[in-house]
Amino acid sequence: MIIPSYFSNTTTLSLQQLLILSLLTTNYTQDSLNYQNPHHQHNIMESIFIAQSKLRAELGLHKVKAIPNSKFQRHGTKAYASAINRYGLQPTKPGPLTSGKIRDPSTNWTSGKFAVGAIRDMWTSLVEKTGDNKPGEVGAQDQQGDMEYLCEVLIGTPPQKVLLDFDTGSADLWVRPDAFKNDQSSTFAPMHNKSWKIEYGDGSSASGFVGQDTISIGGLVIKKQAVEVAKHVSSQFSQGVMGGLLGLAFKQINTVHSTMGIRDPQPTPVDNMIEQEDIPKEAELFTSAFYSSRDLKPESFYTFGWIDQDLVKKCGEEITWAKVDNSQGFWMFDSTSASVDGDKIELSDNKAIADTGTTLALISDEACDALYKKIDGAAYSEKYQGYLIPKSIKVDSLPEFSVAVGGKEFVIQKEDLIFAEADESNYYGGVQSRGSMPFDILGDTFLKSIYAIWDQGNSRFGAVPKIEKEQKAPEPSKNGDGAQKVICTLDKSPAKKSVCIANSAFVCPSDC
Repeated sequence: MIIPSYFSNTTTLSLQQLLILSLLTTNYTQDSLNYQNPHHQHNIMESIFIAQSKLRAELGLHKVKAIPNSKFQRHGTKAYASAINRYGLQPTKPGPLTSGKIRDPSTNWTSGKFAVGAIRDMWTSLVEKTGDNKPGEVGAQDQQGDMEYLCEVLIGTPPQKVLLDFDTGSADLWVRPDAFKNDQSSTFAPMHNKSWKIEYGDGSSASGFVGQDTISIGGLVIKKQAVEVAKHVSSQFSQGVMGGLLGLAFKQINTVHSTMGIRDPQPTPVDNMIEQEDIPKEAELFTSAFYSSRDLKPESFYTFGWIDQDLVKKCGEEITWAKVDNSQGFWMFDSTSASVDGDKIELSDNKAIADTGTTLALISDEACDALYKKIDGAAYSEKYQGYLIPKSIKVDSLPEFSVAVGGKEFVIQKEDLIFAEADESNYYGGVQSRGSMPFDILGDTFLKSIYAIWDQGNSRFGAVPKIEKEQKAPEPSKNGDGAQKVICTLDKSPAKKSVCIANSAFVCPSDC
């Protein structure tokens, strides 16, 4: 390859020159990173990092902090009920909760009223078996309590700060009327004859009108973004810190309609980001890194338009890429295996979606059963509709459990296999059955263990392992990762140093 002379001084390259050079020298295609040898892949990523660094400097891009939601409370059965609401899944294991309407397996998941996502046009109702074994409606729950992280977005002119839930399982950007005042924005332009409505299976809902406005996410300015402003919200949305939701799935599950009732899906913020002339192909993506209070530096974040190369290098592995099938509106990829303590489970043709809006990891019954068989004393509870783990368990005695993203399996951190306190003797597991769903739903339980790269421009999902070596280990509780009781400080380096500060059912490794 002969490099043109005007590329010879790399210190003065323009962004356009850098992008052309990266294409010339890497023969870059959508699937190339899946098949290149590690050395070649490293060189490709280095050229992409250079281009993104230039873009960051030119546009002033920065991380978007994902702030722990002060209203978030861990409750195992409630988290599972939320998933039933969200996807209309029918549990395959016994328990008090069930989907009120069983979906025909032949139904097209994205056609008309059966569109699926965190926000849909029609929700299956969630029902609970009563004492006489007749179904009864489950009371509406505080939807804000289901959101673990919130992020600051600037909307309008002058900019108004709004805390939104970033959700890769939906495709609407909607805001509460008290969180964003559209009449105070000089750039807000109503989109006439358009409306929206969301309804959850537990009875909560929101609806309103649509307009376009300028938004800013992590320094990236996006103009003419469809903003769905609520006129009516149920009590579950009417107060608290969450000002709305920003969907990061694909456009086809956006819920905007014309006044004639015809679906009229609007572009998402990432769609509009991609359409902007100042965003090159290498930057048509966003990333997420979730941490818990166990981590010494629990600073969760998103980036838009760039990958945190320092974090990738810290992880010590090349990015694993999986091709995304977005035909159903989700970040869906192959996930054809799982392992429990090295025992591989072949899951032929299995698919999974990555969803920041779901708290648990929901997998096939086959893989779920195999996991809990390896945990001493673990058992399925019909009362709690999920697998329970005894509090007497030691973290280091939990099995190593991994699930595949494309061709590589990623370990779910052992501490995240424990989700919340169920009763005086048990914890509710962070991994549960997906029920009737035809694909796995890998929520925050899984996403906390990886640095995720959502490359929309190239229709692929990237991952590198991200489990902190040094941690403090709080006891799981109803109050989530914010629990203050520190049991011990863990150093997961090869030296395996540990310092025990206290003792409890949730104990330090045995070498303490």
